[in-house]
Amino acid sequence: MSSNSSRELPTDRLATSDQQGRRIYLYSAEVKGRFRTARTWTHSILILVFLLLPWMHVHGHQAILMNIMQRRFAIFGLTFWAHDAPMLVFLIGGAALTLGLVTAVWGRAWCGWACPQTVFIDSLFRVIERVVEGDHVARRKLDTGGWTFDKFYKKCLKWLLYSTFTLVVAHSFIAYFVGTDELSRMIRHSPAENPLSFSVMLAITGFILFDFGWFREQFCTMLCPYGRFQCLLMDEHSTLVTYDVRRGEPRKGLNSEGTPGGDCVNCYRCVQVCPTGIDIRRGTQLECIGCTACIDACDDVMTRLHKPRGLIRHASAVALQGGKSKIIRGRTIVYSLLLAGIIMGLITSIATRRPVEAAFIRATDTPYQEIKTSTGSSVIINHFKTDLSNQSFDGAVIDLLPTAEYANRGVEFVFAGRPLHIQAGQKAGAEFFIKFPKSLLVNGHTQIALNIMNGSAIVLTEELSLVGPYL
Repeated sequence: MSSNSSRELPTDRLATSDQQGRRIYLYSAEVKGRFRTARTWTHSILILVFLLLPWMHVHGHQAILMNIMQRRFAIFGLTFWAHDAPMLVFLIGGAALTLGLVTAVWGRAWCGWACPQTVFIDSLFRVIERVVEGDHVARRKLDTGGWTFDKFYKKCLKWLLYSTFTLVVAHSFIAYFVGTDELSRMIRHSPAENPLSFSVMLAITGFILFDFGWFREQFCTMLCPYGRFQCLLMDEHSTLVTYDVRRGEPRKGLNSEGTPGGDCVNCYRCVQVCPTGIDIRRGTQLECIGCTACIDACDDVMTRLHKPRGLIRHASAVALQGGKSKIIRGRTIVYSLLLAGIIMGLITSIATRRPVEAAFIRATDTPYQEIKTSTGSSVIINHFKTDLSNQSFDGAVIDLLPTAEYANRGVEFVFAGRPLHIQAGQKAGAEFFIKFPKSLLVNGHTQIALNIMNGSAIVLTEELSLVGPYL
C-alpha cells in the first residue's frame, strides 16, 4: 500500500472514529497565512468583548445583563423586565434570520469565525496545548508514549492552565446573569452563601473543560444542530470553502503515466490542518466549519511550487463551473425582507416603550360632584383610580400634575400620599380627584392633559376625559 493511500480517509465513517466507533483523537497541524491572521485578530477581539462587556456600564447600568432570577434585563442602556418578554421574539427571530442570511451568502462563516466553540478552542485551548506539549507531531508522540515524569508534568500543567482560564470564562459568563456587582460580592464570600450560583458556575466550568479540552470537534460533528440544517439554507450560489476539482484533478500519483496531472500534489496538508479531520477535496461536507485552515495550507504549498494560489478557496458551486455567483437571489431577498421587518418591529417596540406605564379608570361612585365656591362659581370633581408601573431599574418619585395650560385654567389634582414612591420594577396604585371649573365643560364633558412626573422630569403625558352636568 502506498504512502498516500495509507493516508486516505475512510468513506464509510467519520475520520475521527475507527471501525468499532471508538474515537480517533485529532492532532491538527498548525498553519500560517492571511486567513489565520485575520481569524486570530477576530477571535481576540471577540474574546476581549466577551470578557470586558459585563464590566462596562451604559447610563449607569451594566451593558448586558440577563438576570433571570430577578427578571431584570439590560441591553446597552435599555432596561427591560419579565413582562417585556415579547421583545425576545424580535431578538431571537432576528438572530435566526441573520444566521440564515449569512449562511445563504457565505456558508458556515459563523462556525469558523464567531462560534464560541471555535473561538475559545482555536485561540485559547490549542494555544495552551502547543505551548505546553509542542506541535502536532510532539503531541501525538506524547500521547502514544508511556507515562513518564515529563508526560505527567505536561498533562498536569496543561489541565491546570485549562482550568484557570475556564474559571475566568465561567465567571465572566455568570456575570451576564447575576451582574458584576453581585459576582464581586459572591467571590469575596463563602460558596455556601450562594449555593445555586456556585453550583451553576461549577457546572459551566466542568462543561467547558470537557467540551473545549477534550470533546472538541465531536460537538460540531455529532451534537451541533446547525450543521444538520445548513444544507437547507445554502444553494449553488452560496460561497463556501471549496476545492477546485477542474484545476486540481487528477492529483499527483492518480494520473495515468504520460498524462498531465492537476495542480494538487496530494500532499494531504489540507487534511493535516483540518480541525474536524475531513478532506475538503471530497466536496462540501457536514463536518466542515469553514475555518479556512485548508486554504492557508494549500496556498502555502502552491506558493512553494510556484503555482497560483486558490486551488482551495472561497467559491460557490456556480463559480467553480465558470459561472457568476449571485448574492441577490430569491432566498437572500426573503431573508433580508424578513430581517428588515424584525428590525423595524424591534425599533418600534423600543421607541414606544415608556419608563412609566399608567392606567386610569373612573371610580365606581357617582360620575361627578358639583360644589359651589365662596365666590358663587361651580367646581366639578371627578374621581379616578390609577395603576402606575415603574419600568426602570431605579426608584421613581411619581406625581400627577395638569399641564401648564390646564393648570392656568384652574384644573387641580388632589390625592393623599403624593408623591408616590415606586421601587424599580414595581407597581403602585392611587386614587385621586380632579377639580376643575364648570366653565371648561362643553356638552357635559371635556378633555384635559396631565403630566406624570418623576421628580422634576416629565416622563409621560396622558389625556383624561372629564364629565359634568350638561350645560
